[in-house]
Amino acid sequence: MIFSQVELAPADPILGLTDAFKADPRDEKVNLGVGIYKDESGKTPILKAVKLAEEKLLATEMSKSYLGMEGVQAYNRAVQSLLFGADHTVVNNARALTAQAPGGTGSLRVAAEFLVRHTKSDTIWVSNPTWANHHNIFNSAGLKTKSYGYYKAETHGLDFDAMKADLEGAKEGDLVLLHGCCHNPTGIDLNEVQWQEIAELCLSKSLVPLFDFAYQGFGAGVEEDAEGLRIVASIVPELIVANSFSKNFGLYNERIGAITVVAGNDAEAVNAFSQIKSTIRASYSNPPAHGALIVSTILEDESLKLMWQQELQEMRERIAEMRALFVQSLKESGVSQDFSFISTQNGMFSFSGLNKEQVSRLKNEFGVYIVGSGRISVAGMTKTNMPNICKAIAAVL
Repeated sequence: MIFSQVELAPADPILGLTDAFKADPRDEKVNLGVGIYKDESGKTPILKAVKLAEEKLLATEMSKSYLGMEGVQAYNRAVQSLLFGADHTVVNNARALTAQAPGGTGSLRVAAEFLVRHTKSDTIWVSNPTWANHHNIFNSAGLKTKSYGYYKAETHGLDFDAMKADLEGAKEGDLVLLHGCCHNPTGIDLNEVQWQEIAELCLSKSLVPLFDFAYQGFGAGVEEDAEGLRIVASIVPELIVANSFSKNFGLYNERIGAITVVAGNDAEAVNAFSQIKSTIRASYSNPPAHGALIVSTILEDESLKLMWQQELQEMRERIAEMRALFVQSLKESGVSQDFSFISTQNGMFSFSGLNKEQVSRLKNEFGVYIVGSGRISVAGMTKTNMPNICKAIAAVL
């Protein structure tokens, strides 16, 4: 009997929270743990542009044959255009090659497997704090993780000096995980000057950036949110990007992402990409088509692309509205503590500063579910549930 030896795995800090939420019988419960966009009615909508693209696909698709290991070619070209812009040198010089992958998580895992098997890099530096699954993904693939400073609790802001000081201790060939925009969980991003400094630090110490780029368009805009990546790609000769369209296209259950490798020249890019495809072959052979065809159909059709951009803007503006309302409602609920920093953070999440005891009370006493770190999904707030959320927070402070 071999299964009798298997121990029960601990619950995932985010998905396990969702399981507990589903089992909660209370009518006014609120799930602010998982990073899923909700509209004002509390539902996760299918974008109109996505629906129209699917109708077009249904009418024109002629085959369900296997894709190649790298996936839909039109999709991969569209990914590069969104990441780098049409005229970036890494694209024009064929230094960037892209493979479709199953979501941002799958893209990160393919990247980690490739690095462990085919390079001498054995350590990746991640921000403190970071997305709860980062350590799990990299450790499972065989990478060692170390942390660099990022968040300063006293100011609820970026600790850029600590970030630089810690990365100065990295060795040649180490990887540096960078959140392209809308840092998860803090919502605090680098500015243009800081991106320049980090790029130059990576260049001087021969560090390799690995971008986790899951929220493009949820910060300041599609082009604006790619600014940091484009700065780094202009300075550092080698990097990897793992991106996802779960959020900005609302394609959560399609698991559609991509891994892009940027090398020092086109020949090295081809060699590295061949091993990325080999990694994919040993893992899942080739990706599913539907999500990639949706994205490429939208981005290749000017009217659908404009519709998507408008819908993305509306989601971004609704999140910003919820941030402002959250700060205002906390004050109206009698909270004297200054939470104005929430309105300056970017993307879906707010790093609230609530401790584990307060988080536990929110769940147990009020049915408000947030991650143990104090991360709150602002994208799950609505005008309807906001009063109950803020009253609960006021009660546990």
